Amino acid sequence: MSKGRIRWQKSPATADLEAAGQYLALLGPLAGAAALVRALRAARNTEHAAKDLLRASGLPLLAREESQVAQDLKRIRKGRALSPVLLVQGNAERAVALTVADGYHRICAAWYHDEDAPIACRIARRPV
Repeated sequence: MSKGRIRWQKSPATADLEAAGQYLALLGPLAGAAALVRALRAARNTEHAAKDLLRASGLPLLAREESQVAQDLKRIRKGRALSPVLLVQGNAERAVALTVADGYHRICAAWYHDEDAPIACRIARRPV
């Protein structure tokens, strides 16, 4: 049963884009991370269900009690808008999973609220 729509901001917070860049720099060259962040900044928001994002990323569902998940659940209950999730598209042909560059906790909180609820996402394409 749906518990109401989750509110999402139209644009990601600057801090979230910076966090995504720092994370992506751990996975590959700094120039590549910077290019992906530029692509995320320019991308339009799309929507995907929490359950689909978790499956595509291969990440486990974090516990409801995890501090950031609990904070995001509280924001959802209070009707506060969350920052869109920042993703890098996977590649099924190469067995590369969807990368959650920023927003893993928001995905998990959304799943606890309603696993089918649409999550605002920005997706950058992985360079070939």
